[in-house]
Amino acid sequence: MENVLLLIHLIVALCLIGIVLLQRSEGGGLGMGGGGGGAMTGRQAATAMTKLTWLFGTVFLINSIVLTVIAAQNASGGSVVDLVPTEESSTVPGLPSGESLLPPTPDSAPLAPPRSE
Repeated sequence: MENVLLLIHLIVALCLIGIVLLQRSEGGGLGMGGGGGGAMTGRQAATAMTKLTWLFGTVFLINSIVLTVIAAQNASGGSVVDLVPTEESSTVPGLPSGESLLPPTPDSAPLAPPRSE
């Protein structure tokens, strides 16, 4: 189910990109300018391209929310930190008993011999 929704999401995203790129640029950015659509207001009648943009945008948003809910349900309660080896699990069978792969702690590290100058 999740793979089908991901495929639909990809197709809708590509269609949304395509339909936005096909629309006529009105200049001015963020909808500023481009007037002349109506006598009193700057709003133009909704074209088929505008309706398709709204449709693809709505489907994309709903699909995103559904995929988020599915991913949250499938997530295990664990964390990446749970995979870090602990002191007990860091011993290797080939090493002498008590030896560990972890670096020594400051209190168990051997003392360095004094320097002779």
